[in-house]
Amino acid sequence: MPAFRSDRAPSSTVPAPPGRRSVLTGAAAVAAAACVLPAAGTASAAQRPSSRPRTEAYRWRTAAIGGTGFVTGLLFHPSVRGLAYARTDIGGAYRWDAAKAHWTALTDFTGWDDWNLLGVEAMAVDPAHPDRVYLALGTYAQSWASPGAVLRSEDRGATWSRTDLTVRLGANEDGRGTGERLLVDPRDSETLWLGTRHDGLLRSTDRGATWAPDTSFPAVPSASGQGVTLLVAAGRTVYAGWGDGTAPLYRSTPSGGWEPVPGAPVADGATRVPVRAAYDTGSRALYVSWANGPGPNNQSDGAVHRLDTVTGAWSDVTPVVPGGADAFGYGGIAVDARRPGTVVVSTNNRWAQVDTLFRSTDHGRTWASLKDTAVLDVSETPYLRWGGEAKFGWWIQAVAVDPFDSRHIVYGTGATVFGTRDLVHWAPEIRGLEESSVRHLVAPPTTRGARLLSGLGDIGVMYHESLTASPSRGMASTPVFGTATGLALAAGLPSYVVRTGWPSGSNAAGAYSRDGGASWQPFASQPEIAASAPGPIAVSADGKTLLWTFVHWDGTKYPAHRSTDGGASWHEVTTFPKGATPVADPVDSARFYAYDTDTGTVHRSTDGGASFTVGTSGLPLGDAQFKMAAAPGRTGDLWLSAKTGGLHRSTDGAGTFTAVAGVQESHALGFGKAAPSSEKGRSRRPGFPAVFQTGRVSATHDGVAVLRSDDAGVTWIRINDDQHQWGWTGEVITGDPRVHGRVYLGTNGRGIQYAEPE
Repeated sequence: MPAFRSDRAPSSTVPAPPGRRSVLTGAAAVAAAACVLPAAGTASAAQRPSSRPRTEAYRWRTAAIGGTGFVTGLLFHPSVRGLAYARTDIGGAYRWDAAKAHWTALTDFTGWDDWNLLGVEAMAVDPAHPDRVYLALGTYAQSWASPGAVLRSEDRGATWSRTDLTVRLGANEDGRGTGERLLVDPRDSETLWLGTRHDGLLRSTDRGATWAPDTSFPAVPSASGQGVTLLVAAGRTVYAGWGDGTAPLYRSTPSGGWEPVPGAPVADGATRVPVRAAYDTGSRALYVSWANGPGPNNQSDGAVHRLDTVTGAWSDVTPVVPGGADAFGYGGIAVDARRPGTVVVSTNNRWAQVDTLFRSTDHGRTWASLKDTAVLDVSETPYLRWGGEAKFGWWIQAVAVDPFDSRHIVYGTGATVFGTRDLVHWAPEIRGLEESSVRHLVAPPTTRGARLLSGLGDIGVMYHESLTASPSRGMASTPVFGTATGLALAAGLPSYVVRTGWPSGSNAAGAYSRDGGASWQPFASQPEIAASAPGPIAVSADGKTLLWTFVHWDGTKYPAHRSTDGGASWHEVTTFPKGATPVADPVDSARFYAYDTDTGTVHRSTDGGASFTVGTSGLPLGDAQFKMAAAPGRTGDLWLSAKTGGLHRSTDGAGTFTAVAGVQESHALGFGKAAPSSEKGRSRRPGFPAVFQTGRVSATHDGVAVLRSDDAGVTWIRINDDQHQWGWTGEVITGDPRVHGRVYLGTNGRGIQYAEPE
């Protein structure tokens, strides 16, 4: 099992660019700033900029990998067969299309300024109105993040209306697998409840258009706690889980207030955290899963309890009591709407024996482990077979039983959604749901081999033979990495590729391939710091020189190292700026470059990376997200994306840089095949490679967009639209060297997006 180093922690996810944050304020707990937000192909007038003189229609699609991220919630509609929704911690929400066995993304319209709204804290449906669905959005509750928002739809997520909140939600923080924290009141479809982490319980009486605190809710919010962990309807009563001590469970009263639920379980004098709850209508029992922490990590104790809502009696129905080396909590819980007394519950953070689902058909008196009889088929997403074997799951905090099919059970993991139709055979039910955080993209120039290589958060490097099927060679390749930190191809020898990343299952943090990434071998040796601080790597055009730099996850920078024997030995480069990303010249194998974001200087080497001198200074200061790229087929043609500092270009090997006119912001940049030129019907030699970037150019759009230039940055064309924005896209973009106009775009939670002109 890989040692995941998740990009989904607040410390490693980048806030919105300075000056571009959408920070909303208001006097009440929520400001009702409603607007219609279309999804899945529709557009409202409110979203259309007044003028777009330079655009080109592109067809956007998502490259198939198969999940790869934490699915935090799964919800079947109780009244409509085949209708279900899923939420993720950083990748938005989805609707299930049962006829196509495919998930449809519902929040890809999320713009750059609203990047913090791509994490879904909670979702809710209205049992009495099948077309209504609600989402509570907000990835981080930290002070640097913008407040959350509530989306409401009357057409199953085809279009949305939005209300901006003044409170922050935490879809990618501890406790993101609890819930649901959003609920339609069972007594009145006009009323909704929203549980927050640090601001108590909110209530809406107009179907989510406006919100205000429920002052009758007795629990006192904490600035650092979990707050309301779940909301569930039990008949006409609403139950609320509370994760900050005192009473762990509250319920609504007929008079409109709230009261603690008597007898709620405690362990060793300390209140457990209620993780999930499910109500069995047939037996009028409420099942609650508990753990000694909100999860998905750091749980070592847990339980399952049953509350008879008629008598008020509690029963401990824990399948297996954690203990010894087998320490874990309990997570997802669901009941069978067709069979009273049938309940399914998941373990979570159970590493000794691996997580499982327990199922009971007698109200929790006896249980069977579904993992023990499971037959797993991951042929559709083979990356799940790392270490030579597929695991039943980990980070299981979302479980659902189809209300129209008792043998159809689904559960989410840290990477996929597994489902069964017979309680024995399990396979991913993940088509269309892609949540990768993409760090690196390389499109090989040759027609043989991979169409694309990708370096991802948590699951290493993928070899994409096809963009419509999950890669057959990826995370399972030895050595196994968690998050990829570097991926580079030798420009003059494209069969030679190197990769670096956080090691998993071994100490190896670097590897090379001589067949274009189809197979890999670890470097024969590596610098001592490599395993604990792997950073980006570059390879010379002829493949003979490697330059590897090192950055710890806490930001500490270390000296770069160089190898001229394929990684058999390494030597420190004292003149290389610590922590900088090395860039190899695509033509001259003796040239390397590096941008020092701390000093605003570009360093260059003309001796194969053995030594570096300052080439240019006085450039914008910034952070590690400043990116420098070398134009293919040219020596010393460098482009520097300086975020809000604009785009800068050097044509003399970093001797001088000039700002590219008209570019206000540049966040990621790459190159593709040049546009063919023609004159009087005769084809001429293609010109400068197509330049792609995510940036802001006022001539095409009033915000950050995906752009292409066919004339070396003189003019730009916007190639995405308001329905295809995917939040933050500032990490990586590249064109295809084989097809003009084709582009590959990395997102932070929606995988790899690719497109060609329509």
